[in-house]
Amino acid sequence: MPGNVIVVGAGLAGLACALRLSAEGRTVQVLESSDGVGGRMRTDIVDGFRLDRGFQVFNTAYPEAARVFDLDALDVRAFDSGLLVFREGRTDRVMLPWKHPRHSFSGVMADVGTIGDKVALAVMTGRDLAFPASMLKDDTERTTAEELRRWGISERMVETLLRPFFSGVVLERELETSSRIFHLFWRSFARGTIGLPALGMGQAPAQLAGRLPEGTIRLETPVEAVTADGVLLTDGTEVPAAAVVVATDPGTAGRLLPGLPVPEMRSVTTFYHAAPQSPLKEPIQVVDAEGQITDTLVLTDAAPDYSADGRALVATSVLGMASDADEPRVRARLEEIYGGTDAWEHIATYAIEAALPAMPPPMPLRRPVRLERGRYVCGDHRDTGSIQGALVSGRRTARAVLADLGGHEE
Repeated sequence: MPGNVIVVGAGLAGLACALRLSAEGRTVQVLESSDGVGGRMRTDIVDGFRLDRGFQVFNTAYPEAARVFDLDALDVRAFDSGLLVFREGRTDRVMLPWKHPRHSFSGVMADVGTIGDKVALAVMTGRDLAFPASMLKDDTERTTAEELRRWGISERMVETLLRPFFSGVVLERELETSSRIFHLFWRSFARGTIGLPALGMGQAPAQLAGRLPEGTIRLETPVEAVTADGVLLTDGTEVPAAAVVVATDPGTAGRLLPGLPVPEMRSVTTFYHAAPQSPLKEPIQVVDAEGQITDTLVLTDAAPDYSADGRALVATSVLGMASDADEPRVRARLEEIYGGTDAWEHIATYAIEAALPAMPPPMPLRRPVRLERGRYVCGDHRDTGSIQGALVSGRRTARAVLADLGGHEE
């Protein structure tokens, strides 16, 4: 079929789009400015540790992930479905009711909420599980904070459980995120297994890249501009194309496609420490109800191959942009949570400025991917800020390209 396609960016959305186009017989070039694929989902090897670029998790309940990935090959290592909530110098264990039905009431600690809270949470979770995602998307929209009040959940449960947990998901503590997004995410957590690919989050985009024809991806090939006939590289080379898909981060997409609305982005910083042994010895997330940190996990309790020498790898995240200079403050909080940290080694700090699009109401769950014939944009900022959103966006964009170029999809 005539008409080649250039995809700018080798993140999840761009790779998903390229795979779909290639499967339909289109000639595709993926131009990536960095030295590797994955975009925000990459894994570095540092001193024998696998360090994801910012703490991330993989949710097996995402329908598009099940369609696109070989989940068996990813070998997702699960976290426990409970939480440890740290506040006022103590840790409370919370068993999340969707995975532990016997604990729906007794397992949620009394200090976290009232019996009425537990009933409201159980009813809300049951509703989200019973309803198809399409119905949740049509809900009346409000902020998450307003939605939790509407369900009769007390401020105490919000402050001690739901705010600390959800702030680590959407990277904001005010619960300003759209209630539709909250319910879609809550449903996916209830339905799926949350964990890490055995060899790091970067294993997921690498799997997609490995299924593209050899030579499709060109690394270290930054694009300066989208032109009338294709793209202009920063070295001055012009690359012609019948269609151009911009699959970069939103800021870069806004530069390459003037006039494209760019969402506000949330930032997060992850500190990695090596410990002689696990301070927990169980794969469970610890959330900080007082907000000094967002969450902390011993990654190697779930995925031992994140460490080459048997030491434990601890990932701790804080909202916003931080630096190595903040590590002593973070370590002091970890000392309160875990006990002695004197023997711990600070391995690296990852400050991710544009980690996730903000998703306040009104939040269109699908933004246009076709800007005009021959010019397209994809990424999680066109759907929902998640792996699911990035993959769906890539598929939607591929369908639009195929329709415009005379393919079979729309």
